[in-house]
Amino acid sequence: MGGLKKACMALDNRPNREPRLPTIRVVHVRRALLLFAIVIGLAALAASLSRSGGDEASRQPAQAPTTAPEPDSVPEASPREDTTPVADDGDTLELNAAEDDTRRLEAGRSASIEVAVVEPGQVTIPRLGLTGAADPLTPARFDVLVNSEGRYAIEFLPAGSDEPRAAGTIVVTSQSG
Repeated sequence: MGGLKKACMALDNRPNREPRLPTIRVVHVRRALLLFAIVIGLAALAASLSRSGGDEASRQPAQAPTTAPEPDSVPEASPREDTTPVADDGDTLELNAAEDDTRRLEAGRSASIEVAVVEPGQVTIPRLGLTGAADPLTPARFDVLVNSEGRYAIEFLPAGSDEPRAAGTIVVTSQSG
């Protein structure tokens, strides 16, 4: 008796019967399961190879600058400083880069700063380490929560230029009692 017949008889739990050979349907099911296992194995192999090495630097979070610019480099306030309103919590401070506006914000209050420009470029608040793109139709927008009192200069660098221009100042004042 051949090995296949013995194996089939061992699987067949019907006593005293002629051994039953696998039908073509059973063979097709076995082949389909084997093909499925091979495809899953190749997919797992491809996934593990595509994640390996090389992109370690892109996974590390960017570190904030550790040094702040010298207070001497911050431009002086315009005379309008006393007349600008103080932003309430969650307010939006709108500035126009062409006018070099000044806005006040109480320390510890959150605000959104929108800087409108007349030409495409990049708006930066260096002391906060914030940078955003802007164009005439889309102002640069920054969500801030500043706890330190002081003057925070806003600069605008037009596209294709190397010289930043003063675009405004945020004056952070102490919290009112």
